[in-house]
Amino acid sequence: MSDLSSMLDGPVSAWPAGFTPRRLLRNAHLQTLAGNFLPRKLSLPEPERLLVEVEGPVGGYGPTYVLCHCHWQPEHVRSNRFTVVVVHGLEGSSASHYVLGNAMRALAAGFNVVRMNMRSCGGTDELSPTIYHSGRAEDVAAVVKALVETRGMQSIGLLGYSMGGNLVLKYAGEVASSSPPSIKAVVGVSPLMDLALSSSALHEVQNRLYEWHFLRSMLARVRRKAALFPNIYSRHSLNKIRTMRLFDEHIVARYGGFAGADDYYYTVASSQYASRFSVPTLIVHSMDDPFIRMLPSTRKALIENPAVTFLETRHGGHCAFLSSATNGDGRWAEATLLRFLIEHADGSRLGR
Repeated sequence: MSDLSSMLDGPVSAWPAGFTPRRLLRNAHLQTLAGNFLPRKLSLPEPERLLVEVEGPVGGYGPTYVLCHCHWQPEHVRSNRFTVVVVHGLEGSSASHYVLGNAMRALAAGFNVVRMNMRSCGGTDELSPTIYHSGRAEDVAAVVKALVETRGMQSIGLLGYSMGGNLVLKYAGEVASSSPPSIKAVVGVSPLMDLALSSSALHEVQNRLYEWHFLRSMLARVRRKAALFPNIYSRHSLNKIRTMRLFDEHIVARYGGFAGADDYYYTVASSQYASRFSVPTLIVHSMDDPFIRMLPSTRKALIENPAVTFLETRHGGHCAFLSSATNGDGRWAEATLLRFLIEHADGSRLGR
């Protein structure tokens, strides 16, 4: 392992280059907001839609599907190319700008790219009687299985942002003792590994704007669910849910099969697997992330795991990492994780 947990604002090794925040963006909140709203040129070819069944009929309704948008290399080389599965964060989708940005880079590198929506996301509420949450690693497993068995993909990398980072890391931890040979690398950017700690942080005064933004969107989704699947969901008392913890207690736990919020946080946290990751894993985390917090025990386990490259920066905000670099577009995390994926993909599958 490269012990890079102490990397702050300057380079400490030949790989990767250190992160220096863009001028005027040393503040975590400014980084986070700029990373989310700063315009960027995004252009991808029309994708192929792939529906993957992840759960059978529930409550008198049909199965649950997730929708993937796939970008393939030419057919005669497709199955031999490295395939990157990109998973978005909370209330994002396959159309989130960071998903599209990573997809463009990976496609240009000669990889296949699969932009995966979580359950109900990307305009697919009607395809999912069940809800999504931070523990649905089985959905990642189903997509991997579909890519291998129905598309013939032989070499796969998983990339997740925030909640999506927890999903891919939880999957990697669950299969650590017998990881599918197709899985070559896993990447988590600002991953939500310690849910209880991060949920509390989201309710801090300086983070209430983020909490309100997520809650408004998530409650609107529950109302849509109640209209689509009235046998399962109720709108009763939704107006009383004013915090993320209350949402997790009364919605996620109730409809996700957990005893309560604490049971949910403990059960689905990928941090429990931090010492067990066995495939090459990259984790990018900022010390000033406004609401993603990491326990010292999690950090220690990651640093000591020889399969993990743990990159921790002083600045970077949440999923932003806008760099002062003059070359490229300054999206440091995207450039860094692509380099990691290239290093761990079979060289014959890079189209070189």
